[in-house]
Amino acid sequence: MPSMNDKDYYSILGVSSDASTDDIRKSFQKLARQYHPDINKEAGAEEKFKEISEAYAVLSDPDKRKRYDAMRSGMPYGGSYRTGGYSSGKGDPFTDMDFEMWGFPFSGTGTGTRRTYYSTSRSYNPRQGSDVSFNLDLDSEAAKKGVSRGVTYQRYVSCTHCSGTGSTSSAHAETCPTCGGTGHMSVDLSSIFGFGVFEVECPECEGSGKVVSDPCPHCGGSGRVLSADEIVVEVPPKSHDGDEIRVTGAGNAGTNGSASGDFVCRVSVKSEHLASYQSSGFQIVGFVLPFVLMSVFSDFRVGLFTILFAAYGVYSIFRGGAPKGAILPHRALMRGASSGLVLALLMFMMYSCLSGFGFR
Repeated sequence: MPSMNDKDYYSILGVSSDASTDDIRKSFQKLARQYHPDINKEAGAEEKFKEISEAYAVLSDPDKRKRYDAMRSGMPYGGSYRTGGYSSGKGDPFTDMDFEMWGFPFSGTGTGTRRTYYSTSRSYNPRQGSDVSFNLDLDSEAAKKGVSRGVTYQRYVSCTHCSGTGSTSSAHAETCPTCGGTGHMSVDLSSIFGFGVFEVECPECEGSGKVVSDPCPHCGGSGRVLSADEIVVEVPPKSHDGDEIRVTGAGNAGTNGSASGDFVCRVSVKSEHLASYQSSGFQIVGFVLPFVLMSVFSDFRVGLFTILFAAYGVYSIFRGGAPKGAILPHRALMRGASSGLVLALLMFMMYSCLSGFGFR
C-alpha cells in the first residue's frame, strides 16, 4: 500500500495544488456522485470512491492539508519527519526485490544487486513475518539416503540501524497526528447523498492509529530490510515428495520488531509425482470412504451411484498402471476424505431424523 506522501491527492481530485477549499469540495462532490458504489456498479468504482474520499478527507481539513503538503515536500511539520531513503517496503519480498534469486548449492553468482529507493512510511503496524517457502528438487536416490543442501535465498531481516523498531529516535510508537489515533477519517456525504458520514482508513498510520516518531531511512519505517541469506537444509533419509523441513525463525522478519516467520523447504521427488488423473482418483476414493464406513457401523446403505463413483476412482488410479514410488498418496486421499466426511455427516443426520419419524 502506498504511503500517504506517495499519493497525489490533488491529481486524484483533479485540482491544482493551490486549489481553494471550495474548489476541492466541488470536485469531490462531482467525483463522488460519479463513483459512489450505490450508483456506479462497474468494477473498480468502489475502490475509486474510497480513493477520492481519502483525498478529500485530507485536503478538506486545513491542518491535515498542511501536514500532507509538508510530507510531500520532505519538510518537517509538527515534528520530525523524513522522506526518501532506502527501503524494501512492507509487502511481499518478491515484489520489490533488491537482490536476484541465487541458486544452490552456493554456486550461483546471480546477477549482482540493484538498489531501489522507496519513500518512507510513518505507519506503525507490527505484524509477524511470513514464512519463506523453497522447493527442493531431489531424485529418488538422494531422497532415500538423505542429503544436505545449501540454499541462498532472499528474506526480510531486522534493520540493524533502528534495531527493528522502524524509528531512529524512539523505541515507542506515537499517536497518529492525522487521525488522532482512531485509525480512520470521516467524510461528510450528507450534502451530496443526504445521508451519514463515510469513514476511510487513515493513510498515514494505515489504520493502526500509531506512527513511528522518526522513520529510519534505511528500512523506511518498517523495521526490516530485504537481504540475501544462506541456510543449510538437512533432508533426512527416507524422505518423500511433499515432505517439509521447517527451520524456525529463518523466514521473513516481522514489521516494527515483531517475530520472524520460518523457512519452509518442500521436498519434490519427480519419480513420486502422481499424474493428475491418479490424484483425482485418490481424491474420489477418499471422498467415498466416509460413506462406506458409515454403512459398516450403521444401517445406512450405500447407493449404487456411490459404488459406481468409487469404481471410477479406482479405475482412474490404475488406468495408467500402478502408481510408482514408495510414498502412499495420502495427501490426495485425505483431501477427498475431508470433503466426503462433511457430506456423509449431513446425510447421516438427515437419515437419522427421517428414521425417527418412521421414514426409511
